[in-house]
Amino acid sequence: MEPVMKLVSWNVNGLRAVAGKGFADIFAELDADCVCLQETKLKAGQIDLEFLGYESYWNYADKPGYSGTVIYTRIHPLSVSYGIGVDVHDREGRVVTLEFPEFYLVNVYVPNSQDGLRRLDYRMQWEDAFRAYLHSLPKPVVVCGDMNVAHEEIDLKNPATNHMNPGFTDEERAKMTELLGSGFVDTWRFQHPTEEKYSWWSYRMAARERNVGWRIDYFLVSEALRGRIVSTDIHNEIFGSDHCPVELVLSI
Repeated sequence: MEPVMKLVSWNVNGLRAVAGKGFADIFAELDADCVCLQETKLKAGQIDLEFLGYESYWNYADKPGYSGTVIYTRIHPLSVSYGIGVDVHDREGRVVTLEFPEFYLVNVYVPNSQDGLRRLDYRMQWEDAFRAYLHSLPKPVVVCGDMNVAHEEIDLKNPATNHMNPGFTDEERAKMTELLGSGFVDTWRFQHPTEEKYSWWSYRMAARERNVGWRIDYFLVSEALRGRIVSTDIHNEIFGSDHCPVELVLSI
């Protein structure tokens, strides 16, 4: 049987909050080789949350209680880096990269364009810098995280009424198209070309109970890894955050 590597990504919307909602049990049940979390909302030293057999690598925002990313891994990385090497983009703790023998694993929490699209211009600058960073890595890449965009109309429940809202602007969608066109595969959509399944639901208007959601959490892989995709999943049965975990299994 060919060896595989199981990867999970989850925007936890506050790690201290989800830690009180059975996170340790969920972590154990997922039984992943790498668990990538976004929006941990922590500063260094604010939580002691380690798991037997895992190392962890944390990136924190300068601003308290904001953004933040971490990767838990059972496989010791060859190298670790934080951010994308651009100071203006590296103050919010949005990226952790681990190098493994066959690929880089990049955990990302992409900036939200925010109400009134007041951060859309910044988001566009971020997108270009992040894409350049991915292409600077000298081996294939697995990118995962909350990418804060529903790429196509199939990726959210109500595309017509959300057009030009944050996460479904023409500009954000075009940047995702550009990223995929530059040599990446949306692993879930590759395996599930017509399935409607979501990874984020608003806390308002019982959206999750009614499954009025968006698919904004992704695993993308370099084209060189397309043939290694074994399975993908969106764990919408798992609660604790306004997002649910997403999963990718690769042959290695």
